[in-house]
Amino acid sequence: MFSGIYKFFADKKLGSQRALTEKHYEEVQNMYQQMRTWRHDYKNHLQVMKAYLDMGEYEELSDYILELDRELTRIDKVIETGKLTLDALLNSKIATARAKQIEVNVKVVLPPELSVADYDLCVLLGNLLDNAIEGCDSQKEGERRFLRIYIGVLREQLYLTVTNSHNVPVKREGGRYHSTKASDRGLGMMSIDSIVSRYHGYVNRKNDESVFVTEVLLPM
Repeated sequence: MFSGIYKFFADKKLGSQRALTEKHYEEVQNMYQQMRTWRHDYKNHLQVMKAYLDMGEYEELSDYILELDRELTRIDKVIETGKLTLDALLNSKIATARAKQIEVNVKVVLPPELSVADYDLCVLLGNLLDNAIEGCDSQKEGERRFLRIYIGVLREQLYLTVTNSHNVPVKREGGRYHSTKASDRGLGMMSIDSIVSRYHGYVNRKNDESVFVTEVLLPM
């Protein structure tokens, strides 16, 4: 009997590890593809500017550079928080979201000191972003898909908020949210709640038919 129970949980753990490995592989592939795209576009822009220069079309070259500058300022920079593990997580999730044609807006302002362990912060944020990307994935083709991430300080507490578009049937029972679409989303919410509780923090979720918001406050 006990050997059967052990095998059940061992197989379940192995399946979870395999799924996590596949997800990380996909995220790395997305980042690699994004880097290749940037390199390709960079070479094309250089060729255009060189052509204008060779033809003496200085006014057109100036206009092209100004337009390129405007375009570059529209593109979010790679996130650099000062914490390597958090940077790796954020940039891989952002690359995954953008590969899925999800509009991403990010702002991160970390305080000098954090009471939350890097591991717990990454698990917390990873689950928040996985759920948000899953919510965006549920939308129909042609619908605007977006993901907004903010991390900062509010009332001397670490404040995280993730907002995403969605088209997922969501129900609430006894103060808890339950998705009728994917069981993994429910497991992610449980993991988030467990970490927030351990740090004596606060989590708030709210939604309408097209937007889902999660706010987390953790004492500093």
